[in-house]
Amino acid sequence: MGKDKLRRFAEIETFANVYELDAGKALKGNWSKMHFKNDAPLVLELACGKGEYTVNLAQLFPEKNFIGIDYKGNRIWRGAKTAMEEGIDNVAFLRIQIEHILDYFDNDEVSEIWITFPDPQPQVSREKKRLTAPRFLEKYKVILQESAPINLKTDNDDFYAFTLETIEQLGLTLHVRTEDLYRSDLVDEVLSIKTYYEKKYLTHHKNINYVRFSFA
Repeated sequence: MGKDKLRRFAEIETFANVYELDAGKALKGNWSKMHFKNDAPLVLELACGKGEYTVNLAQLFPEKNFIGIDYKGNRIWRGAKTAMEEGIDNVAFLRIQIEHILDYFDNDEVSEIWITFPDPQPQVSREKKRLTAPRFLEKYKVILQESAPINLKTDNDDFYAFTLETIEQLGLTLHVRTEDLYRSDLVDEVLSIKTYYEKKYLTHHKNINYVRFSFA
């Protein structure tokens, strides 16, 4: 591991807005009250990377609380540091494996989920590791409030198609979808937030897929 990564890992241990591994379990069911000191709705960004969506959403919606979740601490470092430097108090980050999400959030605790440019796990043998695979959706259903939306942005057409097939197979509610977000009429101040990876894809003129769905 490079010196820069080691420094970032050491630094996030001192950040008040970052919880690592077991440290977040004590807040299960009480994130808003215990960390944010309010009763505002809680929104998660899964596979948040550098936290661009988490931080920007928090700025747009100060009346909500946002938690970015990823396992790579050197990426979380950037979003957490930006939030602290800019005094964005409705942001926190959680460093865990997403498959363990039920250990950190209680039934009906979450009002919305964002999944922004996750690893598409392109090999067919790794389909079950995709963040919209049924085994993950079963976990999200537990922590999400009734009719709460799940948003996916991805450049990967196969991952997007897989998600649409899963939505249909499970009988979920499809709200909106597009295979080319920036040529659609859906773009607003929320969907125009761009992650580090999205900016790279757009420079290569890659289409961006977006879908919003829910369990009811």
